[in-house]
Amino acid sequence: MIHFAVILIYLFTLIGIGVYKSNKIKTQADFSVAGRSLSPWILVGTMLATWMGTGSILGNAGKTYETGMAALILPFGSILGIIILTQIAGKVREYEKFTVPEILGERFGQGARILSVIALVIAYLVIVSYQYNAGGAVLHTVLTNDAGQSLISVETGTIIAAIFIISYTVLAGLVSVAYTDVANGIIILLSFLIAIPIFFVEAGGFSGMEASFNMMGKTDHMNFWGVYSTLDVINFCLPPFLLIMGDANMYQRFFASKSAEGAKFATKVLILAVAIAELMIIISAWIASSMIPDAEVGKYVLIYASHEFLPTFIGAIMMTTIVGIIISTADSFLLVPATTLMRDIYLNYINPKADEKKIVLYSRILVLILGILAYFVSLGFARSSGFFERALYAYTIYGASITPSLVAALFWKGATKLGSIASISTGVVVTLLWKESSFFQKLVPIDIYNNMDEVLPAITLSILSLVVVSLLTKKD
Repeated sequence: MIHFAVILIYLFTLIGIGVYKSNKIKTQADFSVAGRSLSPWILVGTMLATWMGTGSILGNAGKTYETGMAALILPFGSILGIIILTQIAGKVREYEKFTVPEILGERFGQGARILSVIALVIAYLVIVSYQYNAGGAVLHTVLTNDAGQSLISVETGTIIAAIFIISYTVLAGLVSVAYTDVANGIIILLSFLIAIPIFFVEAGGFSGMEASFNMMGKTDHMNFWGVYSTLDVINFCLPPFLLIMGDANMYQRFFASKSAEGAKFATKVLILAVAIAELMIIISAWIASSMIPDAEVGKYVLIYASHEFLPTFIGAIMMTTIVGIIISTADSFLLVPATTLMRDIYLNYINPKADEKKIVLYSRILVLILGILAYFVSLGFARSSGFFERALYAYTIYGASITPSLVAALFWKGATKLGSIASISTGVVVTLLWKESSFFQKLVPIDIYNNMDEVLPAITLSILSLVVVSLLTKKD
């Protein structure tokens, strides 16, 4: 129960911060982009905590449990995406916008703006949904009796997590999330630095790990090469690469920066921070997985390992930071679609002259509505797929539809309105129908189709649509 007590103290602290900050929220800029007041180092912390969500803590860690050392290649896509993002950050900040669809609307018109809103809301609700499931998994693990039996189900834990996440986001928006993110980012790095040596000793070093993996029948878990095919690497690395290059969360942080120079500097530092954090997560999961033969528990390898293999206090801190990262990511992915619907739909079409007080109130109501919708999405996904698969799916919806047009808006003057509309529509449709429609099965050889996820056909056709339609519709 010590683990639960520490987590509870942390959660009440967050609520206290949220209540305190909520009194200072006067405008939409305060609620959505922290009054454009964030310094470069605060930006680094909040971007790190936002990116290191359930997709890393449970998704990449869960894939590491399945495949072993080869999972060290998984962060490659996001790191490469951040490297390219350093060339975008300063330019984005100069726009003085609130949302990604605003940029697309200014460059490509209202059709592209509305389509990007739809794609963003769909993708982000999926992402928020599995943050709820992750929070439920943590509560299910830590709330146990003396016999080691859980006192609540994962489903009940998911409801509790959803209620807390929605409440915290409603209170103070980005201004409270950003500063707690800094603490979460620092603590998560320190926690893994302490945990990795402890896991390694308890696993018996490399020899003990190899022996354990052999007993489990996982003889390839000590191999880096030969585990993933080329198509696997594309399936696993391309979605996070596409997402981070166009991620509205990152762009919202750029909009919240004090200056364009600060946004660019923070993104450069983020490269190293993400590389270190992602690799430590995978190394921790790899070592811990050698001590967990139960595949059902292995889905939550880091949560279980923190609870069972670390000294009580260190384990409690580790699990608390995992909870913090989950909350931070969920808050951010709830706040962005709420801000987008407010800026790009309500203020653009319904009530352009709404006062700031009404905007903040309606923004909070939108967070509540979207949070509830995300919970129902979590019910639909709860048993259909794992965290890793859901993360890749959501990343693909967003990355294949919005990222090509967004990059074109910033860097390609030849892109046209119809080209952008075709690209966004194609990205969404191909992603949603790739595994659901018999049409695509007839076009692709069955052995390739069965091993190819949505991302490669979706991004390929999206870019082709953008380029071809733009060239056909450009004006002299």
